[in-house]
Amino acid sequence: MKGLLIALLMVGVPGWLGSATPAGLTERADTVRVVLAIHGGAGTITRDRMTPEREQQYRAALREALEAGYQVLQKGGTSLDAVVAAIQVLEDSPLFNAGRGAVLTSEGTAELDASIMEGRTRQAGAVAGVKTVKNPIVLARRVMEASPHVMLVGRGAETFAQEQGLELVPNEYFILPARREQLRRMQQRGMGAVPELQEHAYGTVGAVALDRYGNLAAGTSTGGIMGKRFGRVGDSPIIGAGTYADNAACAISATGQGEYFIRAAVAHEIVALMKYAGLTVEQAAAAVIHGTLTRMGGTGGVIALDRNGRVAMVFNTEGMYRGYVDEHGHITIQIYRD
Repeated sequence: MKGLLIALLMVGVPGWLGSATPAGLTERADTVRVVLAIHGGAGTITRDRMTPEREQQYRAALREALEAGYQVLQKGGTSLDAVVAAIQVLEDSPLFNAGRGAVLTSEGTAELDASIMEGRTRQAGAVAGVKTVKNPIVLARRVMEASPHVMLVGRGAETFAQEQGLELVPNEYFILPARREQLRRMQQRGMGAVPELQEHAYGTVGAVALDRYGNLAAGTSTGGIMGKRFGRVGDSPIIGAGTYADNAACAISATGQGEYFIRAAVAHEIVALMKYAGLTVEQAAAAVIHGTLTRMGGTGGVIALDRNGRVAMVFNTEGMYRGYVDEHGHITIQIYRD
């Protein structure tokens, strides 16, 4: 029976697994553990569309997030603490589509989603459609730890945030003039006519971490898709689609076309391939992104970190803002496919 299950799970796994590492896949040697990895979203991110100054800004923001999370781990903090610390930096940065700088709904407002999960007990928390919570990732953790629920949305999530004493801000805090202009141009001419929207097409941010106690955690935060219908929710707050963590396998944060990631249950599918088909984190992530997701017509990527500190950063877009830090504090930051 076990052999049959593995055979069934392996159906559709690309033949190049086990051969040369495909583009968009980052492997790490077993001798040095990665303890934290982050992403700032996938999209049409190419060198010819990036100025040196802007690239430096992105690299600096990614480094700041990695350093924030790593410092938490160095002081004995948990993987959950590190994930929240790293994502807060990205939410506070105007460069990414999460928190301040989020894309706008068709009505010109910001609606934010986030989720978090820890791998030891597989507890999770998520929020969707929040408009005044400064750091949605913090609220997602409160849902997990201070309520009997997994997800709160809209007004209920806002009320809970107020009860928990979290920092609230006007919706205008999240909205940048550049985002208003992008929305105006998109509504006039379509998303394809606004190049910078392709760069941030799936500008979710996320983090995965492994702490000294051997526990994994994952978190994801986003503003969604520019011009989305108000009330739309993508994969980022959906446990098993945009976020998942299981100490028996890995922690995952995804970025991409949310509807496809939900339909493919991308994050959980990667975990299942590791647990039941015996694939490595690199193989499982590649099988789902380059196999299942691509065949469905979806685009995006994931960061995945296994219990041994091996990281995979896999995407089928032109680029993905990403980086990781190992147990010695060495930081690696990448943006483009090559």
